[in-house]
Formats: sequence, structure tokens, C-alpha cells
Amino acid sequence: MARHRRATALEEDKPELSISPLIDICFLLLIYFLVTTTIKQKERDNSMALPSAAPSDVQPDIQPFFIKVSNDGHVYANVGAAEELLDTEAQGAERILPVLDQRLEIYSAAAKAGNNKPLVQIYVEGEAEQQVVSDVLNHLAKHDISTVTFTDLVAQDEQLK
Repeated sequence: MARHRRATALEEDKPELSISPLIDICFLLLIYFLVTTTIKQKERDNSMALPSAAPSDVQPDIQPFFIKVSNDGHVYANVGAAEELLDTEAQGAERILPVLDQRLEIYSAAAKAGNNKPLVQIYVEGEAEQQVVSDVLNHLAKHDISTVTFTDLVAQDEQLK
């Protein structure tokens, strides 16, 4: 009987693994990574002045800059025969559209030189990626262009159908 008691006493003295320090370390690491991670602002806060539903009788002093975003993600300037391909895709982590950026800078400077607000009309095809539209809006905000109209103009090739 005495032998039996010693065996049970040895079994009760086995070391146990306490996981509470491991949980504490996990929480500390979680807090560390939350604090040290930088949150990159990907999109700009676009405060655009969208037009009202009623048409205006007053014609603007400056010709609006027309931007078209196609289904395949290409960005065009103008419409019809004067349509010009600006950019095919955004470049880099900042999603820069270099030709559009240059054209908007010229247009914005010309409008402000004539004491006018730059006006932009955007036509987005039905299957266009929304990221490309967001990139275009970010470039407009970068150049302080806040008067933007989304048009529902039908492309000339669709009018012929």
C-alpha cells in the first residue's frame, strides 16, 4: 500500500505548462504592431461640386475638359474625332497617370490665368473599373479642380447603331 501512495504522489508533482505568459506576449505583440503600423491614405477626400439637375442658361466662360474612362481602363481626352489616348494604366504605388496629370496641370493653369474655374466632364463606360475612376478623381483633387460633371453622353460609335 505504501508503494502505491508514492506512485500517485509522483504523478501529482508533474510540471504543468502555463500559457498565460504566452497570451500576454501575444497581446503585447499585437499592440506593438498596431502602434507601429502606418496607415497610408490611399484616396483623397474629394470635395467635388456636382451640378444640380436643372440645366443652366448661362454658358461657362471656359470650354470644359472632357475625360473618358473606357471599359478596358484607358483614359481618353476629348471626344469623337479629337479623342486622344492619355494613359493606359496607373503607374507605381501612388497610381499616377502621368499624361493626364500633365494635361490637367496645363488646363488648370490656363483656366486660372483667365480668372475662370476649371470645369471637367467625365464619361465613364458601363464596365469600367472603379479604381481608374477613383484615380482620375484623385488627379482632379490634386490640381484643385472641384467643378466636375459626370456625363451620360453616348459615344459617337454607339449613336450610329
